[in-house]
Amino acid sequence: MNSPKEIIISFHLPTELLHQIQAASEKLKIHHFVALKTDDIPQEAWQKVEILFTHKVVPSPDLAPKLRWIQFYRAGNEQFMDEPILDKPDLIATTMSGASAPQVAEYALEMILALGHRLPQILEDQKGGVWRADRLEYYAPLELSQSTVGIVGYGSIGREIARLLNHFGTVVLATKQNAMHPADPGYTIEGLGDPDGDYFHRLYPAEALQSMVKECDFVVVSLPLTKNSQDLIDHKHFEAMKPTAFLIDVSRGGIINHEDLKVALMDGKIAGAALDVFPEEPLPEDDPLWNLPNVILTPHIAGVSRLYNQRAVDLFLENLNRYLEGKDLYNLIDLHRGY
Repeated sequence: MNSPKEIIISFHLPTELLHQIQAASEKLKIHHFVALKTDDIPQEAWQKVEILFTHKVVPSPDLAPKLRWIQFYRAGNEQFMDEPILDKPDLIATTMSGASAPQVAEYALEMILALGHRLPQILEDQKGGVWRADRLEYYAPLELSQSTVGIVGYGSIGREIARLLNHFGTVVLATKQNAMHPADPGYTIEGLGDPDGDYFHRLYPAEALQSMVKECDFVVVSLPLTKNSQDLIDHKHFEAMKPTAFLIDVSRGGIINHEDLKVALMDGKIAGAALDVFPEEPLPEDDPLWNLPNVILTPHIAGVSRLYNQRAVDLFLENLNRYLEGKDLYNLIDLHRGY
């Protein structure tokens, strides 16, 4: 009889989800730990592991010589891209891209509507007991049926945003690294997203970002953080945007140059922003962003969902079945791209 395939799950999962994974095959032996560092897992387990489902820990090549597949618990894993084990020629690594798309896309839509319908100003006036004489003009919204939304990065999140906006009759523009191939071969939750590339009106190559933002009433950033995307969006893009346009960031801290963003917001180069991620987290108490009236700040919670663990396990099980059958896995990491 063949030896079982040893799996380490290195973060907390409810018992019912562990049972779902175990039920996938009799060939599996699951070791469940809650680990913040590799020493939290016994060396004997590391020596035998073939599959690692992880959030915080990645072993050295010597510690886990039999490891063949790492499934990360999150979509963004830039902190692990320089780990030596990812260079092993017989190892594959996959991300959780797609598992958080529903909630992040809803967050983006929430912020588009809040900014376009002047919710920060409404709440501020409510707090002050203000009934504006010019309210009909002051609160006049940017209606989505008459708006253009640009999505920077047409991955799983961007595609779900586009699907939601399609119901409003919004013009959707997007950038993609390879604009000649609009379809998405990655993991998509059934019925969601835009796997075939049907919901955008125009797809721009990444190099044409500045041209795209000129056309937009809202710009949503949903890129992974890589060496190439660090400080990608800066003063050139804010100067190109309409002074009535809004920026929504659901990507990673570091893609938007925040010093340039603060200048653009304070000088009225753009109308406002909703920001969920920051170059430094938590955002320092003395950062001027806290006090800008045209900004909505949230503490990196766009991806939070009570359904995330189940969605993560669903994707892991899809990849696990593919792994056991010798098929290609979803969301393979390409170290040259950085995600």
